[in-house]
Amino acid sequence: MPYVEVLAPQVPNQRKAALAKSVTDGLMTAFGVTADTVTLYFLPISPDDYAHAGEFEPQGAGQRILLKVHAFRRTEAERRAAAIALTRGVCSAYGVPGDDVAVYFLDRDRSEVAHDSKLASD
Repeated sequence: MPYVEVLAPQVPNQRKAALAKSVTDGLMTAFGVTADTVTLYFLPISPDDYAHAGEFEPQGAGQRILLKVHAFRRTEAERRAAAIALTRGVCSAYGVPGDDVAVYFLDRDRSEVAHDSKLASD
């Protein structure tokens, strides 16, 4: 924990590796976690699977990239620092402006997370 879902167009593996490194580094700094606790899941979306403002936008025109961060609750300052780091990483790896990047924090209570059948709150 944290886990990050990256919903974005398909890119070469070296660009995904660059994003994985920058996201991991950013969360280590912002959240005070170690690298071995950060996991990214790349969920590629086709440019033909995107709509915005009620308009279907084939070819991915203006397609936004979404990062969903599943983590234990952090302070607003920690989330702000993470948002800056993650957005910069996406912009660099995908060559998009910050306007095309959204980061959503899906905070979890320790009683809502289990590993090896044990709640993190136990």
